Amino acid sequence: MLAMPFGDDMKYFMLLSLIANGHAQGTEDPEVIYKKKTEIDFEGVQIEGDLVRPEGTLLLERKGAKFNPMIKLRRDFDEEMEKSVQEIK
Repeated sequence: MLAMPFGDDMKYFMLLSLIANGHAQGTEDPEVIYKKKTEIDFEGVQIEGDLVRPEGTLLLERKGAKFNPMIKLRRDFDEEMEKSVQEIK
């Protein structure tokens, strides 16, 4: 017989691991079937308690994002208006 680098404890551990692995592979999980609809009836239950509201109000104002405009907005269209008047005359 060849000498193994493992001690007796390691041999037992490996044997038990192989047995447990074989046993775990042989078992199948039972199929779970859920109801399509669940109804909970609170009609016979009396619930008591206090309505608790926050002491103060917290308002957070988000700052709008600032972007560099890609289109320059014009203040007047004087040149185009002058051209259109010239075309009408």
